[in-house]
Amino acid sequence: MTGRRRTIVLADGDVAARSALDIAWPGWADGVDRVVAADGGARHAPELGLTIDRWVGDGDSLPADEIERLRGAGTRVDLVERDKDESDTELAIDAAIADGADEIVVLGAFGGPRLDHAIANLSLLGHPGLGRRAIVLLDAGARVRLVDAPDPDGRPVHVPLPGRVGDLVSLIPFGVDVEGIRTEGLRYPLSDETLRSGPARGLSNVRLAADASISVGRGRLLVIESPVTLSP
Repeated sequence: MTGRRRTIVLADGDVAARSALDIAWPGWADGVDRVVAADGGARHAPELGLTIDRWVGDGDSLPADEIERLRGAGTRVDLVERDKDESDTELAIDAAIADGADEIVVLGAFGGPRLDHAIANLSLLGHPGLGRRAIVLLDAGARVRLVDAPDPDGRPVHVPLPGRVGDLVSLIPFGVDVEGIRTEGLRYPLSDETLRSGPARGLSNVRLAADASISVGRGRLLVIESPVTLSP
């Protein structure tokens, strides 16, 4: 036992069936001890076999009777004003942090009719309140994380990328050039190289080893893994 607390955040975008998530990312829900729903994201819980511990939102995406049903079931309900600076998903991540989460898995961050919500959710990977907590955005077609380097001591950040051989691994600079990138176990290796913000050089690499990894010297790098079934 590691003692680390793992929390699932349910956002209000589209979520794949539990079976599809299990196939794409085996073990994705292992060790989860808490579930926080962001407003309408609560509707995903029954289909995923999850029990909501805390609900956060302004109530514009979930009927009032459903909110009361959650309250009656013992779920903590944090109903906020509709005029606010944060999105419901951001508030749910804040709640997960406040509740002691060390690792956060966000479902429902993509899909749906609002592209701006998907982009805003992607930007939450860089939320300053996260500190060095691990966070991923998860869908049947993608697992997304942000590598932020250097570490507090000025050293490169090393991230294991375990998974299936053949899966795609795209490396996308997050707004700035990313320096000192080293990869292990990928088809197109990088050895102390720079990926510039703008060009698509880091798109569609391929995992050649189940224990692939990446090291980043400086910058913020999105690591987007996709199942081999989505190739090319």
